[in-house]
Amino acid sequence: QVQLVESGGGSVQAGGSLRLSCAASVYTYNIYCMGWYRQAPGKEREGVAHTWSRTGTTYYADSVKGRFTISQDNAKNTLYLEMNSLKPEDTAMYYCAAGIWAGYCAYNYWGQGTQVTVSS
Repeated sequence: QVQLVESGGGSVQAGGSLRLSCAASVYTYNIYCMGWYRQAPGKEREGVAHTWSRTGTTYYADSVKGRFTISQDNAKNTLYLEMNSLKPEDTAMYYCAAGIWAGYCAYNYWGQGTQVTVSS
């Protein structure tokens, strides 16, 4: 079992920055893949950023590319999402996820979420 606890959400004005953290209950080096998702009211859940632990490969949704940075500190067993140049459309509940190898990255562990609100 992997437990994930997010923190760092809050309210900021457009153009501001936030850093989300996701503390894992296991060694993050041993987790095949980790990522951040978000879901705004009335919208589908969207994958924001992903990282593959052993290779350090990252992937970003087009909507956040160049503004968000995903990183992983294996010494602290923590995943981060640095968010800059925030826009009102970034307002959502943000979730951390951890996945296993199933021929692809299969996310099967989720945190409880942290709210990000960006005002114009």
